[in-house]
Amino acid sequence: MNETAATASDPRHPERAELDRLVACEYCDAVYRRMPISPGERAQCVRCGGELYHESRRAYRRLLPLVVTALILFIVSNAYPIVEMDLRGVRTQTTLWGAVQALYADDMTLVAVLVFATTILFPLTEMLMMLYLLVPMAENRMPRGFDRIVRGIRQTRPWGMIEVFMIGVLVSLVKLSTMAEVLPGIALWSFGALVVVLAAMLSFDPRDLWRYLERPPR
Repeated sequence: MNETAATASDPRHPERAELDRLVACEYCDAVYRRMPISPGERAQCVRCGGELYHESRRAYRRLLPLVVTALILFIVSNAYPIVEMDLRGVRTQTTLWGAVQALYADDMTLVAVLVFATTILFPLTEMLMMLYLLVPMAENRMPRGFDRIVRGIRQTRPWGMIEVFMIGVLVSLVKLSTMAEVLPGIALWSFGALVVVLAAMLSFDPRDLWRYLERPPR
């Protein structure tokens, strides 16, 4: 455990311990003292009604398995075809990376970069950063660069848009089904499962990792 985490709960540093109990509303910057809450409860800002924090012990316990599952699904989603189309006997299939390459080849460089960043780069980066933090924390060890990684997760999280990509794919499949026979690939089902797993991961605020680093849950 690092010096910061140790001094935050050290009775010889009452000022640090008091700061550790404070939480600021990310919507209106009002500052409150963090109070214990029961499972399923949420603390809300009395000024703007925004959520301050919620009880996350159960979410933390299943966070590492969710991250590992998400990485496996992500690899499957990018290794296998998303969809296969049969148009007058001609079969074509593509992967997510193949779609990015096709956009780039059609001189839609900006769109290709956006698709690559929001569906491959940023989601993968967040999952790897979470894995980097959670594996040492499972052994009650302080990961190197902990604070920078947590900030990086919060900065990259809004740019991961796999669920938006899934909606676009489903809309395109419905439209193409009138012109050709559309056969969903393994990656499409894997992407669907990945969206569900990522939604469960995103319900956990990475800022709460500080508290579990200082006081590992039993």
